[in-house]
Amino acid sequence: MYHFTDGGLRNVWLRNGYIEHQTPYGHGVSFHDLDGLIIAICQALRQKPGKLSGAEFRYIRTALQFSQKSLGKLFGYTEQAVAKWEKYGKVPKVVDAALRLVFIEKHDGNRATTTAIDMLNAIDRITATKITLTKEKSAWSFIIEIDDSALDTATAHATAPKTLHPQAGHVHDQEAADA
Repeated sequence: MYHFTDGGLRNVWLRNGYIEHQTPYGHGVSFHDLDGLIIAICQALRQKPGKLSGAEFRYIRTALQFSQKSLGKLFGYTEQAVAKWEKYGKVPKVVDAALRLVFIEKHDGNRATTTAIDMLNAIDRITATKITLTKEKSAWSFIIEIDDSALDTATAHATAPKTLHPQAGHVHDQEAADA
């Protein structure tokens, strides 16, 4: 069995799904389906009885691609508080439970949660945006363009057009609503 210590984890062992080999730099390990392995570890951690250790908490946070700052904002704490929890392993119970729930929601396919997580992760990176609105029948649609040279092109063009619908109580044409 292989002792998987990525991210400071101490309690994860792999029965298979890896290959050990020699490299010019010494002993090496390759993992089959690393993305799937990371998700499986997080699934196991979220079901683990008892509190998460600091390393376990950090592992789930990084798998969700949250910075310490973004996660702190999400839960109403500072970046320094998150760093302290991860270093000393004293994660508040409510934050432990909330992080597990966020992981469940994201990885069980809740699109709204995934969108919210992606937005929180982008808040600190994006400095300038351009919002273009278009009138379509009785609804307005909008496109958000990210103008930030620090972001790569794939990230900057990843936003999809969104539509505000009158039945949701958003911006709409009063004449169309009265008709």
